[in-house]
Amino acid sequence: MTQSSVNLKFIGREYPATAPYQVGREKIAEFARAIGSDNPACFSQEAARGLGYPDVVAPTTFAVVVAQAAEAQYIQDPEARIDFSRVVHADERFTYTRPIFAGDELVSVVHVDKIVERAGLAMITTRVEISALVADGSEHVVTVTSTLAVRGEDK
Repeated sequence: MTQSSVNLKFIGREYPATAPYQVGREKIAEFARAIGSDNPACFSQEAARGLGYPDVVAPTTFAVVVAQAAEAQYIQDPEARIDFSRVVHADERFTYTRPIFAGDELVSVVHVDKIVERAGLAMITTRVEISALVADGSEHVVTVTSTLAVRGEDK
């Protein structure tokens, strides 16, 4: 029989905010090239400003770079008992308040919202709240909700 060893006591856990991630123009351009984007606003400050953006704008899925770094706090937590070699990414959703721009300093807070075990498979739902640091605090940018499937070990 296969059994998951994921720690169910982590449901509802919230990790501390990450150190700021500085969004650079080159990082946006690298990511855009990697996903095959040809959107000029991802590469040219002039094109981005022509569309009303303050600077180069990141592709929608760029948030995964920041979210996965935050999720590492949970996945690498030994008490969570997640064997990353048994993890399959099942789903990811992005809910934006505003786009990510070059120059943003982003901080993230990861939440473990749900863990469901069935037949040796743990389905884990995490939510990463990503905010930009601004002069008077922070402003929400995007929520990234992910579902990870963790296969259990054969017993």
